[in-house]
Amino acid sequence: MPDSDAAEPPDDEPTDPSVADRARHVLSENGTGMLQDLLFALVWVGLASALYNVAFSTAPQWVLYMFMLAGIPAYFGFFISLEMAKERSAR
Repeated sequence: MPDSDAAEPPDDEPTDPSVADRARHVLSENGTGMLQDLLFALVWVGLASALYNVAFSTAPQWVLYMFMLAGIPAYFGFFISLEMAKERSAR
């Protein structure tokens, strides 16, 4: 017996958006922030790896892990200070 109370989606909206549609939607809403996050991560990992390989080449492996973990507070510190600078310049 069909359920007559079930709402049918409009014809112009797909019932199940594809992965590409969902990715396009997420990128359109958060594209700039995601790009900034990706760039920060790439630069941080590159700098931490270079520092570990050049300056601390004889250090144990856990030093590299500590450099990588230091990226978490560095990320938040960088973007919080960036927001503060934007607010200060808008005044």
